[in-house]
Amino acid sequence: MTPQATHALTTAVIIALIAWRLYARIRRNIGRQQFRPARPWITLSIFPLLVALLGFATLTRPLSEGMLWVGVAAGVALGILGNRLTRFEVTPQGYFYTPSAHLGIALSTLFVCRIVYRFMVTGFPGVGGAPPSGQSLTPLTLVLLGTLAGYYCTYALGLLRWYGRVRREPQAATPPV
Repeated sequence: MTPQATHALTTAVIIALIAWRLYARIRRNIGRQQFRPARPWITLSIFPLLVALLGFATLTRPLSEGMLWVGVAAGVALGILGNRLTRFEVTPQGYFYTPSAHLGIALSTLFVCRIVYRFMVTGFPGVGGAPPSGQSLTPLTLVLLGTLAGYYCTYALGLLRWYGRVRREPQAATPPV
């Protein structure tokens, strides 16, 4: 197989994998979901670590680091709004929640648009090429990553608060508005 054919095949497989994962992610963020206690803890482990690593990587670039933290602040605000817009239910089958479809679609769309834009501008990374440099973390990318991290962490904390409250007091199945 020629190097060009290998590169084209690898690119097609990676694009198909990304498209499948984005579809699964968007589908998971919209509609009624069963609460699984481990999921928020995974979110609360991974995203702060990601933000810390990105913050460390941008220490020498104050604008980029500032944009990361602006994104985190925006994400926290969206997470609070998301928790308020979420419908919580306790049923004999278990604990369920329905996140705001509008907020989930908006965040997923921003994420997908940014990925598409980056591929259009910089192209798809070559097979066996050098990894992207730290300079590829533009302020716009960092704002978006910070927003997603802030949102998911705040949302996960809200889910854990609700779950702890309904476990202690079964009549507290719905959050106060």
